Amino acid sequence: MTGPVIDVRDVSITLGGHRIHRGLNLSVARGEMVALIGGSGTGKSVLLREIIGLLKPQAGRIELFGQSVPDSTPEQMNALRRRLGVLFQDGALFSSLSVEDNVATPLFEHTRLPHAMCRQLARLKLDMAGLHPDAAKKRPSELSGGMRKRVALARALALDPELLFLDEPTSGLDPISARAFDVLIRLLADSLGLTVFLVTHDLDTLFSIVDRVIVLSEGRVLGSGTVAELKRIDDPWLRDYFAARAPEGETAHGN
Repeated sequence: MTGPVIDVRDVSITLGGHRIHRGLNLSVARGEMVALIGGSGTGKSVLLREIIGLLKPQAGRIELFGQSVPDSTPEQMNALRRRLGVLFQDGALFSSLSVEDNVATPLFEHTRLPHAMCRQLARLKLDMAGLHPDAAKKRPSELSGGMRKRVALARALALDPELLFLDEPTSGLDPISARAFDVLIRLLADSLGLTVFLVTHDLDTLFSIVDRVIVLSEGRVLGSGTVAELKRIDDPWLRDYFAARAPEGETAHGN
């Protein structure tokens, strides 16, 4: 495939009487790690849900791997979602299941592998996410916030996706855990050849691991580029946003 992995063209949607997106356009190339930022209410998580097919835009076109998401049949979407991994903001783990079975659930549902093999693969994904084998038999409630994020990441990787979506992956984590999680994401993306699209408010994430940043404002893309390039945009929200970060961060990845 030579075209973009994610292609969003002229997308518009109104929810609850509020126009969230107004002819929004963006694309993500294979192998990129792209962060989506914007003020509260700019529709970042809405856009993520539209891209993965959980919400249908009222106008425009969304394609993943060259396939139209809104026009796909349920069978086509199931096949497409096998190529995706999603880490939702709160992790969305099943509280009644063990960590191992949480990670194995996509394998149970989308493959015909024996359950014992699914659990074995789940343990492999947990190891990739940096979790000790002892965590496998625990319930999510027995883990710290950082460990739960790693379980959710392991589940997102269960089907060996080509494209990984992360919604606020470091939210609720202390700074040390957040930075360790960033390093893990970048390491996995590089070693597995993943394309990563993440929604974040975390400035440290932008400075440390992403290749490109897309800014949403007033229902459209305000800018797209490295942090250094975005800092040249004359916009009050962007100025205030980047002012919260010390200048020494500018030496990080992608700048």
